[in-house]
Amino acid sequence: MQKNEKRRLAVVWASGDPEVAEKVCLMYVHNACLQWWFDEVVLIVWGPSAKLLTENIGLQEKVKKMIEDGVKLEACIACANMYGVSDQLKGLGIEVKGMGSVLSNYLKEEWKVLTF
Repeated sequence: MQKNEKRRLAVVWASGDPEVAEKVCLMYVHNACLQWWFDEVVLIVWGPSAKLLTENIGLQEKVKKMIEDGVKLEACIACANMYGVSDQLKGLGIEVKGMGSVLSNYLKEEWKVLTF
């Protein structure tokens, strides 16, 4: 790694399983930010996780705290629209937008990308 090169992590959260969300994905992502394992941490809400998040108040509270602590949250607008949850995700402070090109750019820019 170059001296001035940032360590960047993008996590694609696609699982609709609340246990995977709470006990694996969100816990790891939050700690990756809090513990400075990476300089930038992005959580991408994709697919079934969009629906799960809007239905689970406990997960919503965790996501709000993650945003406060510096995790950037993005969500796939196509997925959110399929589930009819775009406005709810925006209300949680999540940037809802087309993610195909964004994720592709993360990969091209050599971000570390992990999927749950």
